[in-house]
Amino acid sequence: MIGNDIIDLSLAQSESNWQRKGFLEKQFTENEHQLVLTASNPLVLVWRLWSMKEAAYKAYVQQNELRFFAPQKFDCQLISEKDGLVYFKNKIFYTSSIITRDYIFTLASITKTTKAYSELVRPESIDSMIKIKLEDITKYSALKIEQKKTKNRAPSYYYKNILLTKSCSISHHGNYAVFSLLHN
Repeated sequence: MIGNDIIDLSLAQSESNWQRKGFLEKQFTENEHQLVLTASNPLVLVWRLWSMKEAAYKAYVQQNELRFFAPQKFDCQLISEKDGLVYFKNKIFYTSSIITRDYIFTLASITKTTKAYSELVRPESIDSMIKIKLEDITKYSALKIEQKKTKNRAPSYYYKNILLTKSCSISHHGNYAVFSLLHN
């Protein structure tokens, strides 16, 4: 299973007040809180950690079909400028983040070697771009590929009754959207 998240940094900077009293304590573990307070760029680190938590949450929910809100229960560990781990209950999620001046994109998976396909797209074209990619992979017509949501609202893509995606995650924020998928 995979999960992803994208953060539009200009929107996050203008619309979020992560420095307000209580925000860090409510959303982050004590370890993460300390990382943010000592970071050279705390804004970027706040949103990288948030993106890691959100991506891991999406991967977890796909496996367990249970939606909830508990960001502080997801504990992030930074391994490098790009890679990280997120711990939740007895599970470990492996994350990889791309950080640009405009956005942060994170992909989380339940195995270290998962090879997912991800593509940054315009928010209004995300569904059609997923279908076009699946057409390219499977040779089934994009016009006949359908999205169906699972009980927990995770997207799955089908051609007739044939499941085309093992796991699919969609994220959008501000000017950015991304999809990630594992295909059958």
